[in-house]
Amino acid sequence: MSACLLGKRVRYDGGSLSVDDQIVERWRSEGRIVSVCPEVEAGMTIPRTPAEILGGSGGNVLDGDAAVVDKSGKVVTDEFIAGASVALELCQTFNIDIAILAESSPSCGSSVIYDGGFSGTKIPGMGVTAALLRQHGVQVFSQHEIALAYEAMQR
Repeated sequence: MSACLLGKRVRYDGGSLSVDDQIVERWRSEGRIVSVCPEVEAGMTIPRTPAEILGGSGGNVLDGDAAVVDKSGKVVTDEFIAGASVALELCQTFNIDIAILAESSPSCGSSVIYDGGFSGTKIPGMGVTAALLRQHGVQVFSQHEIALAYEAMQR
């Protein structure tokens, strides 16, 4: 699960996106949650300059056809791929096949990301981590789909 959704202040602006959900609280009490912030795992700072995917979506980044660029123009693609790889390694190590990630993030967005122009415009797409996990068979849900993730676990 994205660390920011668990209240950890790891977002680019030093904030969190804490979710208040009974299912998540139950999973937490049962010790079923593995927390990760791909960007922090890749060595990026808190806070950090906001970044967006330019020229596509997470899958395009993994294919080398798009880049992750921060607002100052610095290319941070390698860091995003490294962080995604850490998240995948955690899934493989702990036999995780369902992930709940923060929507709209260039790492974790599962169905919506920002358009790469730093205009606040969202477009359909996945972040780099979400794309890598899906490529390896992990079901990815956003924080708005916790009930769906719970249902998927019951199957």
